[in-house]
Amino acid sequence: MNGQGRTQPMSVEQIVELAENFEYNPLVPFKHWSRSAGTLLKEAGIYHHEGNEEQAYLLLFRHARLILDKLPTHPEARSKENDLVLQQLRKDVLRNISKLETLRPRINKRFDRYQAILKERSQAKAAHTRAFAASRRVSADDTHTQKGLSSLSTDSASAQGAETLSAGENRDLAVKLAHKEIRRRATERKATRHAAVTQEEEQERRTASSWGEWEEASTKDTHTKIQDTLSSDMHNIRMQVSGSKPEALQQGGSRPVVKTPKSHFVYPTVPQKSSREPQAYSSYSAPDPTSEDLIAKHATSLPPQRPSKTPNSKLEDAFLPQRPNKEAITYDRSPSRSDTASPVPQELKPSTFTFQPSAYLENGSPLRTIFLPPDLRHHFLSIALPNTKANLETCGILCGTLISNALFISKLVIPEQTSTSDTCETVNESDLFDYIDGEDLMILGWIHTHPTQTCFMSSRDLHTHSGYQVMMPESIAIVCAPSKADWGVFRLTDPPGMKTVLNCTQSGLFHPHAESNIYTDALRPGHVYEAKGLEFDVVDMRRS
Repeated sequence: MNGQGRTQPMSVEQIVELAENFEYNPLVPFKHWSRSAGTLLKEAGIYHHEGNEEQAYLLLFRHARLILDKLPTHPEARSKENDLVLQQLRKDVLRNISKLETLRPRINKRFDRYQAILKERSQAKAAHTRAFAASRRVSADDTHTQKGLSSLSTDSASAQGAETLSAGENRDLAVKLAHKEIRRRATERKATRHAAVTQEEEQERRTASSWGEWEEASTKDTHTKIQDTLSSDMHNIRMQVSGSKPEALQQGGSRPVVKTPKSHFVYPTVPQKSSREPQAYSSYSAPDPTSEDLIAKHATSLPPQRPSKTPNSKLEDAFLPQRPNKEAITYDRSPSRSDTASPVPQELKPSTFTFQPSAYLENGSPLRTIFLPPDLRHHFLSIALPNTKANLETCGILCGTLISNALFISKLVIPEQTSTSDTCETVNESDLFDYIDGEDLMILGWIHTHPTQTCFMSSRDLHTHSGYQVMMPESIAIVCAPSKADWGVFRLTDPPGMKTVLNCTQSGLFHPHAESNIYTDALRPGHVYEAKGLEFDVVDMRRS
């Protein structure tokens, strides 16, 4: 699922095998999985826009597997609300079948060309070895073959993310790249809104804009009714992977439409939410977001919410998860080594670079780099100060986007919330996630205070964070302990932390877990890097 620097082209069959290799846990709430589905589509669109067709295909196929094969069996899928959500998610899959069908031959063609050049090079090398005794000069054919392989690798790298860079050594370049790309995307959103399109058209165009050639077709088909059964959905996708077109795709036309005359399953339209007056948001470095209408509201369920637990008035030390031990880290605020590295090119494009994974989960899966603004926590603590003085927790959502295979935190959203000395609960979450979806943001984690306690992940925090990390393995939890002048950036271990927490059925604000190494630091030497100069906005959605 995590993008990696490309080494050589892959076939569709190889990509599908990777796409199906993900752990599905029915104990994870349905709402978390539905939010994960939306994140997969956002990532797929960005990867395709940057030229990484293989990763885009992998994410689209994984999205299809999750929606069509896994979620219908979820224990919560039968509820009326979740049934409507699932129907809408199925429509997303069916709209993406044509994208999979378009990508498939291009990916296989690149793979076949690569294999042919490898074979040609191998044959030429063998011939050269036999003739070497009679000639000191490398044959022209062998030289041409080597040049062809190099050219192919360059083409593949360009399409898959171009030059591979180390995140830690190129933070300045990453900041420049992020600023340019985030502003470009913001300009696109403004242009769409000023075009006076409907909310449904706006969402469709935003999704389709990352797919270039499909934009016009996707917009035209916004109101197309799609009818099909679950078994037919998966059958169509399986057929296109093997090279056969589904029945509906064999009928021709500029954009195939899945159509089953004898279908007995009709996908109803999810009811639109009632209109709501825009709320007053504030920003540290950007115009008031309410100057622009929020975009189409999704009929998706809500992301992570802290599980309901009974507060304890007295903390039992034996039940407090211990902060993981590691060597002391000095947070270097000096310029990164990129200052003395290669000069920054004048034309910065996300497709020109790809940041390589900077860390790995305990199971070996790569983690993409998260670039964190160093000043973000200071702004957050200033916002939380009134609550901190009253011994109340404060929480915020870390939002951002994907650029060149790295994740950039660009917005701190303070949701409406209720707090105690040991807890913080978000309220009116529909408004929160309408805003996040409307700004095309991804949830990259959360931040909260421990007004009087030390910096650690409590049992409550661990359960909360598991929901974030299900949606995105790179998700982080920042804990600030202002009374101790301490802070930390954490993630759950995987294994054993994720499985231990997800399978835990204990209640209570603080309770023990069998495993000791449930969570770990994520800030150097983890996958999180502070990037000096990285801009971010603060959006405070609290009404008071």
